[in-house]
Amino acid sequence: MSATKQTATAATRTGRPEARRDDRRPDYHETLRTLSEASVHQHFDAFLDIPWDDPAYAVDPRDERWILPQEDVLGRHPWYRSLPKERQIEVGLYRQANINKVGLQFEQVLIGGIMQHAFRVRNGDPEFRYSTHEAAEECHHTQMFQEFVNRSGVDAPGGSRLFRMTAPFMPLAAAWVPAAFFVGVLAGEEPIDHLQKSVLRAGAQAHPLLRRIMQIHIAEEARHIGFAHRFLQHHVPRLGRVRRAVLSVLFPLIMRWLCDVIMVPGSEARRGMGIPRAVAREVWWRDPESRKVLRDFFADVRMLAESLDLMNPVSRRVWRMCRIDGRPARFRSEPASAAS
Repeated sequence: MSATKQTATAATRTGRPEARRDDRRPDYHETLRTLSEASVHQHFDAFLDIPWDDPAYAVDPRDERWILPQEDVLGRHPWYRSLPKERQIEVGLYRQANINKVGLQFEQVLIGGIMQHAFRVRNGDPEFRYSTHEAAEECHHTQMFQEFVNRSGVDAPGGSRLFRMTAPFMPLAAAWVPAAFFVGVLAGEEPIDHLQKSVLRAGAQAHPLLRRIMQIHIAEEARHIGFAHRFLQHHVPRLGRVRRAVLSVLFPLIMRWLCDVIMVPGSEARRGMGIPRAVAREVWWRDPESRKVLRDFFADVRMLAESLDLMNPVSRRVWRMCRIDGRPARFRSEPASAAS
C-alpha cells in the first residue's frame, strides 16, 4: 500500500482527516507571520504613547468625568444614579482603578502562560515569535494599567482573594492543556474588549487618560484575540473525541468564571466602593438588562464554539446554565445593537 493510501486509511479509521489538517497548517503559519509583522510595525509603549505628565491627562479625584457612563452596568443602576455627585465621582474612580488592576493581574497570568507555552514550541514554529510579541505587548499593558492605578490614589485590590491566590498556578495550564488555557485567554479578554468598545462607540465623555488607555488596549487586543481564535481553530480539530467533548463543557464554565473575575468586583472592592450586597447581586447579573449585557459579551466566542463543533446537547445546557447562551455573532466584533 502506498504512503498516500496509508495516510487516507489512517484518517478514515481515526475520524481525523490528516490531509485536510496539513492543508490548514501553512495558512495558520501565514496568519502568525502577518500578526508578527503587525506587532513590529504597529505597537505602543506605555510611557511614550501616553502623555502622563500633560496637565490635561492629570487624575483629579474631583473630576466629574469619573462618573460612570450608562454603558457600565453599575453606572446605569438606580443606586449609583441616586448618589450625590461627589460620591458618584469617588465610586467611579475607584471602579476604573480596580478594573485596571484586575486587568493587569489577568495579563500577568496570561504572560506567564504564554511563556509556559513558548517554552515547548519547536524550533522554526512561528507560534514562538508571535507569542513573545504578544507577551511584550501585554507587559506594556500591565505598565500602563499600574501607572493609572498609582496616579488614581486608589489602593485597588483588583481580583478576588481566590483569584489572587490561584493566579500563580494558572499559567501551568498553558503547558498541559493549552486549548483550555487559550479559552481562558478569550474569557478574560472578550468582556473587557466588549465593554471598552461600547464606551468608545457611545462617545461617552470619558477622561482623556482613560480614553487613551482604552484606545491602546483595544488596538493591540484585536491581535491578541485574533491569535487566540486562530490558535483554537488550528489546534482543537486535532484533539481526540474525548478531549473535544471535555473541552466543549469546560468552554462555557471557563468563560463565565473568568468573566466574573474581570467584571465583578470582589468583596474588598465592593466594600471600598460602599456597594450594598443587594445592589451588587442585582447589578451582577440578576436584572434583565445586565443579563443581556452578560450574554452580549460572548457572542463572538459562541460563534467560535459553533465553528469548532463544540456546541452539543450537553454543552448547550451548560451555556444556558451559565446564562451566557444566545445567538452567535455573524462576524467578529459585531455590535450588540446589530446582533439583537
